[in-house]
Amino acid sequence: MRIAYFINQYPKVSHSFIRREILALERNGFEVQRIALRGWDGELVDDEDLRERGRTRYVLQEGIKGLLLPVLQTLREQPRRFFSALLLALRMGLRADRAWPYHLVYLAEACRLLPWLREFGATHVHAHFGTNSAEVVMLAEALGGPTYSFTVHGPEEFDKPQFIHLGEKVRRAAFVVAISSYGRSQLFRWVEHAHWAKVKVVHCGLERAFHDVPPVAMPTAPRLVCVGRLCEQKGQLLLMQAAGLLAEQGLEFEIVLAGDGEMRAEIEALIARYSLQARVRITGWISSEQVRAEILAARALVLPSFAEGLPVVIMEAMALRRPVLTTYVAGIPELVCHGENGWLFPAGSVEALAVALADCLAQSAEVLARMGEAAYQRVLERHDIDTEAAKLAVLFEAQA
Repeated sequence: MRIAYFINQYPKVSHSFIRREILALERNGFEVQRIALRGWDGELVDDEDLRERGRTRYVLQEGIKGLLLPVLQTLREQPRRFFSALLLALRMGLRADRAWPYHLVYLAEACRLLPWLREFGATHVHAHFGTNSAEVVMLAEALGGPTYSFTVHGPEEFDKPQFIHLGEKVRRAAFVVAISSYGRSQLFRWVEHAHWAKVKVVHCGLERAFHDVPPVAMPTAPRLVCVGRLCEQKGQLLLMQAAGLLAEQGLEFEIVLAGDGEMRAEIEALIARYSLQARVRITGWISSEQVRAEILAARALVLPSFAEGLPVVIMEAMALRRPVLTTYVAGIPELVCHGENGWLFPAGSVEALAVALADCLAQSAEVLARMGEAAYQRVLERHDIDTEAAKLAVLFEAQA
């Protein structure tokens, strides 16, 4: 069976879960066409991402001029469908987060997409994220393309569902994937009950290579690692405040911030303000192998997020038998169980975060190892990529 995947940017450092999903589907016998808007020139550090770049077609690689001919061809060959899709694009621009000219560009991108799908023989196209990528595949279907579906991750889609017309995208889709039960409940809010049955839960998954890593002894060093883009929603500024409190109490610790992002300078300013230069290290962007090494070198993963879907890095840490300190937001409590495989604390509370950090640092290696083993067992039963991809395969086959 031939299907297409459509993503805003691919490959990307933070989109390894999409790569794992595609490769698992190919192991299930699917042929998968990769199409992205951009990503042909992004900075990559992972060899697998570099290979994926060579397998991907890019809609915007030739700029806006590359969209003009496909628009004219579609208008000439399918005028009725074109004007129907044009009206849909204009409706999507009403009371939207982006003005209507953007939606005309989405229509042009759909025109560019259409011949590639036909040339490949795609029977269905799946998009990741419910923002503009879902709109492009919806418009491609309106132009006569294959049925579509999309995966909603959050939190962006749930921050502005009415302004991205999330409900309309769900109504027109063959099915919609949520990565957690919480995500499914949020989609239920924006469509009629008649459409609830098409919303399916399929977790993001990990390769067996993560699950099959032999246990690595819990380090004795009081080191914690925080993995993710340095941005406002991940809560690293709050983490630095909590670290400042621990330093005032005279506790020994080291925190590794594995990642990079737009808030790096602000985070570095807080590190200097609280005199944490000897206690906090920022790695910048690193490969998946380096992320794994940083997690194994730490006693636990800390992720003080303000908003999330269900972070893949939590799954990765748990698969490596490391407990997790994180907030009870969105789908996180469906995986992390307080006191069993980690710590859950209220988002935005620097005091609660500091207490959780201190408690984790005070635990013996034996206690942390037991929590890590519980984490491993839980993620193994819920987030195996081949198991989750098999669920997707059933949904795709139903559309054939």
